Amino acid sequence: MTDQFDVVVIGGGNAGFSAAHSAVEQGARVLLLEKAPENAAGGNSFYTAGAFRFAFDSLTEVDDLLEPDERYADAVVPAYPESAFTADMQRITGGTCDPELTEVLVSRSADTVRWLAGKGITWRLMYERQSYLSNGKWVFSGGLFFGTVDGGKGLIAQHTKAAVDAGVQIRYSAEVTALHLSDGAERGVTYRDASRVEHRINARAVVLCAGGFESDPERRAQHLGAGWDRALVRGTLTNTGDVLDLALDAGAAPHGDWGSCHSVAWDADASPTGGNRELTNQLTRQSYPIGIVVNTRGERFVDEGADFRNYTYAKYGSEILRQPQGRAFQLFDAKTRPLLRKEEYDSRPIAGAQADTLAELATKLGIDDDGLQRTVAEFNSSIVDEPFDPAVKDGRAARVEPPKSNWAQTLDTAPYYGYAVGCGITFTFGGVHVDGSARVLGTDGQPIDGLYAAGEMVGGLFSGNYPGGSGLTSGAVFGRLAGADAGRSARDG
Repeated sequence: MTDQFDVVVIGGGNAGFSAAHSAVEQGARVLLLEKAPENAAGGNSFYTAGAFRFAFDSLTEVDDLLEPDERYADAVVPAYPESAFTADMQRITGGTCDPELTEVLVSRSADTVRWLAGKGITWRLMYERQSYLSNGKWVFSGGLFFGTVDGGKGLIAQHTKAAVDAGVQIRYSAEVTALHLSDGAERGVTYRDASRVEHRINARAVVLCAGGFESDPERRAQHLGAGWDRALVRGTLTNTGDVLDLALDAGAAPHGDWGSCHSVAWDADASPTGGNRELTNQLTRQSYPIGIVVNTRGERFVDEGADFRNYTYAKYGSEILRQPQGRAFQLFDAKTRPLLRKEEYDSRPIAGAQADTLAELATKLGIDDDGLQRTVAEFNSSIVDEPFDPAVKDGRAARVEPPKSNWAQTLDTAPYYGYAVGCGITFTFGGVHVDGSARVLGTDGQPIDGLYAAGEMVGGLFSGNYPGGSGLTSGAVFGRLAGADAGRSARDG
């Protein structure tokens, strides 16, 4: 069975839908192929909180995009100019981010968010995730303030409606098994449907938005190293790297850091094989900056207060994986427990315990009691006496090894709370090489005719870590560029 389209998009997450919207704007007839069945669709985007990082010089530039909220008058949202976004990309990746791709991401971030709003994507300030109350004000920090209404679930629902309304044809349970990159009518893909029937799609352009290899244990161990096969998969089961391999086999150049990934503190009892469609991002545990994190020996192993959460959470999952049993524990007491994110720490089920003494908490969680008592005693006695303020880098440090640079609070007031976490892998950083128009480059450095990529399949932007919220922004920016160029190519061809 053979069908003819102008543009075929592989992958139905944020990047894929952005590409589809953009191609339709050029007058192209678009087919979107999604590997998952409809009730499991949306890629990793579905499992996110819907946070987008983008540059702006004043909140008044974007307040017309935001849903009404009575807290808005008390919101303190600092400007986040392009220079700050660029500096964060360079700082967080250790200067390894591709300069050309970074410039495209940053310079097009704000316009792309507004473009998405025109497609029906709705926005809000993320009070509960990105701010703390300080002196009666909701103070935002870390360069990440905005998210989609209803998180990733809302993002995918709104994307899907916009695509269908615009005439995009979506086929679910469509597993791409081959790329055909010959010139003219022979270009396109082959996919297999739920009944194992193969279909040939001819198209003038192909846009790859099928994610990385984070859901495949063997590929994780191959590229990320020993032990990564034990990581917990946060999102979709379908990002197994098959399409990425097809692209490389077709001559696409690999790019970026294939040895690192986005990984977070994740509920230790969560399924190791895929995300929870109901709880989605609620299984993450990201209030660690105001507590301490220990391993099964009761030892701290990271600086919980090194920076705002948005700049550390995506690398701390790998630190947890290195610990005995790949397990760690976030600890709080009666002083700090009220500050924890309610949607995460009040969700159920949750791997955690409450106790009236540290010894009892250690027993319940499986932590060495003597080790924990030593760690807490040393930590409590080393805190610098500065005012505690979770809304800013307060300099309230603990002079221990490893240090805690900010937000150090003594762990000394019952009841005590502990939450067991593992390493939750989100997406891998290695991918194919694209240019500033999202055209896939071959190993000879030249664009491969009719082939584009966006989202997690693009390598070169992130390495070792990433600024929170820049993944969805990248998917939308490069998806939009890919769809526009693919649509124009199909129209003009």
